[in-house]
Amino acid sequence: MSYHLEFKMEQNLIELLDFSLKYVGKFASYAEARFESTNASDFVIKNGILEASSSSSFHGLGMRFLINGSQGCFSTNNLRKQTVKKLADESIRTTAAASKISEKIDFSDEKTFVKKYSVHQKIKIENFGTDKKISALKEADDAIKKIASERYLSLSDSLTEKFFANTNGSRIFSAIPKIGFYYNFSVLHSSKSAQRSWLYGSSSGYEILKKWNMPQLLLREAKALEQNLKFGIKPPKGKVDVVCAPEVVAIMVHESVGHPYEADRILGREAAQAGESFVTKEMLNSRIGNECVNVADDPTLENSFGYYLFDDEGVKAGKRLLIKNGMINEFLHNRQTAKIFGTKSNAAARALNYSLEPIVRMANTFMVPGEYSEEELVEDVKHGIYIKNFMEWNIDDIRLNQKYVGAEAYLIKNGKVLYSKPVIKPTIEITTPKLYSSIDAVGNKKTLEFHSGTCGKGEPMQAIPVWFGGPCLRIKSIEVSSKKEQNKKECK
Repeated sequence: MSYHLEFKMEQNLIELLDFSLKYVGKFASYAEARFESTNASDFVIKNGILEASSSSSFHGLGMRFLINGSQGCFSTNNLRKQTVKKLADESIRTTAAASKISEKIDFSDEKTFVKKYSVHQKIKIENFGTDKKISALKEADDAIKKIASERYLSLSDSLTEKFFANTNGSRIFSAIPKIGFYYNFSVLHSSKSAQRSWLYGSSSGYEILKKWNMPQLLLREAKALEQNLKFGIKPPKGKVDVVCAPEVVAIMVHESVGHPYEADRILGREAAQAGESFVTKEMLNSRIGNECVNVADDPTLENSFGYYLFDDEGVKAGKRLLIKNGMINEFLHNRQTAKIFGTKSNAAARALNYSLEPIVRMANTFMVPGEYSEEELVEDVKHGIYIKNFMEWNIDDIRLNQKYVGAEAYLIKNGKVLYSKPVIKPTIEITTPKLYSSIDAVGNKKTLEFHSGTCGKGEPMQAIPVWFGGPCLRIKSIEVSSKKEQNKKECK
């Protein structure tokens, strides 16, 4: 399989995009075209045995345009001018007719760019053969097979190349490789069991496997689950201080800041598919948390899973500060929502592939580091819990009420984490304002970590790669219960 689009084809593609834009532009006030080519592979082993492998390749052209304030779209993988013209004619007629009755939309004015960028691979995907991929999976599986009863591991890669062009004059080429390592395993002890699943992802070549060191990581996590099952105690009752490690902070900010700050969600567009938001337009510049709370989203983080320098509307990306010193500071916008809010797009338009509409999405959402070391966060806690990672989370459709269940967690006593006292399934149930108002200290850059996920949104569903992260942080005096207690309450 070839993992690189030959540059000799580049001129042909530019000619096709220019033809498409020129033709549609005769009828439309604005038009944009996206060509995309993706090659991917995936390998899966279950309990040490190769379960499945796959490779895929697809390419195509997607177009979007405005006629009399009505949006039209079409896409094709047949890259002939005659095909594009036929589809354009049909879509133009339909859109023009719909414009007589449809709600009018418009896009914000944005700068134009002519750019080319790519991610450097030290070990290129095309040079990392099938044997090496299977070997990497089996090495990770071997590390935990004596502890974990059921094991499911997968290693995936892709290389996506895009051309974007619009009638404003932008021309942008990008080439972004991605590597993903997913694992799910179970640990048994007596009649009890615990499960751990997670994803590591990067925009890079296969050199990232050395940094991740999955055999060592999985072994540590499997041992921690085993210790929890053998020696775990119930969470302390009443209000306690909780120190959350980066993985827990990551899911919190993604779910309770990133999603409710998506402008299309605030406007109600996502209500039927992914839910709404408790946040309103009027809440901009209002307080949501303590002054130490700052949450950002930055697509330009090097090697991040959600990496890009220009979004799928051709807008230049940069750091978006969603919460600044505890105040709601910025929402995530594409060009359509930016126009409605009277602002500029902050490059949050992303599409899963060329055939789908770019919608408002996160990229890499994280709690901005503060000034405390992990030791300093813990040393002031007389009685509390340290939650390193989680096994379950839940949040309502408006992103207000949420629950997080710890997987690996430990008791804190008199300023020390007692690793000999693992805590079984500590459960936090809290509202978003209460959560961010209860954070009194945020860890420094040394405690900062990023984790990976595929974030779902839209109809049809667009599951896209993202990072979420943060440093450690401390939540003061909140109620923590066990998962069993929560289940009893729900049954009543």
